Amino acid sequence: MTVSLILACLWVLFANVLAMLPSRDNYWRAAYFLIAVGIPLIGYVTYENGPWIGLLVLAAGMSMLRWPVIYLGRWLRNRLT
Repeated sequence: MTVSLILACLWVLFANVLAMLPSRDNYWRAAYFLIAVGIPLIGYVTYENGPWIGLLVLAAGMSMLRWPVIYLGRWLRNRLT
């Protein structure tokens, strides 16, 4: 297993731990932090392991942070129509 995949697994573990902690802002600060760390991590995984593994890690991250993705989709749909 490459270093980038180990870091991606640690990111998933950290995201799960953050989800178990209580939050006053519905986890948005944690989501912003995870997005800021996750985007370069996806690039690193793609660089080391290729685009298919990078897409799998992207899908895993999107499933972890599904509400920011849903709100982004709604915002884009409203901007385009």
